[in-house]
Amino acid sequence: MSNTSHDEQHELVLLTESPYDTPDPHKALEDPEGLSAVGGDLSTDRLLHLYSKGFFPWFSDPDPILWWHPGERCTLVPSDFHASKSLKKALRNGNWSFSVNQDFETVIDHCAALRADKEGTWISNDIKQAYTQLHRLGYAHSIEIWQNTALVGGFYGVAMGNLFFGESMFSLQPNASKVALKVFCDLAQTCQIQLIDCQVESDHLLSLGAKNLSRAQFCDALDRLIPEPTKNYMLIEIGEKQQKQPI
Repeated sequence: MSNTSHDEQHELVLLTESPYDTPDPHKALEDPEGLSAVGGDLSTDRLLHLYSKGFFPWFSDPDPILWWHPGERCTLVPSDFHASKSLKKALRNGNWSFSVNQDFETVIDHCAALRADKEGTWISNDIKQAYTQLHRLGYAHSIEIWQNTALVGGFYGVAMGNLFFGESMFSLQPNASKVALKVFCDLAQTCQIQLIDCQVESDHLLSLGAKNLSRAQFCDALDRLIPEPTKNYMLIEIGEKQQKQPI
């Protein structure tokens, strides 16, 4: 690895062709906050390696790939999920059902369309292809929320060990993404998922029970929850065995 710029405290790392380059997260830049590395590719090996160390890619075409490790990490312990009165009412009256890994590509397409409307097209075709490959290999997963036969919400992310890295969610009906997160938190104990990485805080996530961890705390959690970057076979099995289930 070589550094494009650095001082005693911070550095921006230029990734080489090796998928196992590992920047020091504690030297991430302060401006822009959390930027750690640039370059490399979206190969399966690199994505899994860098995710296991707490990095995630976020960039817009035609910019180079940018890798981030924020100083504060928004996370959710599944048992801490908070369902508001309005969400409980929506759950009773919404005729909801859910599925796991039944329509991954449609979920990521919906997330891309929503992000394009709000933030620009950072879920590019390259991102879609990379995460779809992770899905085929059993590392990336989708949670789908249905009303009757319509897919109305959900999210996708990467599961390794006892940790789930949430990537993006969408909602085509009120509360649908909240329902998706509640369903997943309910499944978490079965899947032995102890922590959900939400990446960057929002009022929406904090209202659902998410909390910020310092970078040091998050790195400690990674060491504890991902001793090796193994697949979550229980989550894979749920997706293989079931179709839609009522909520």
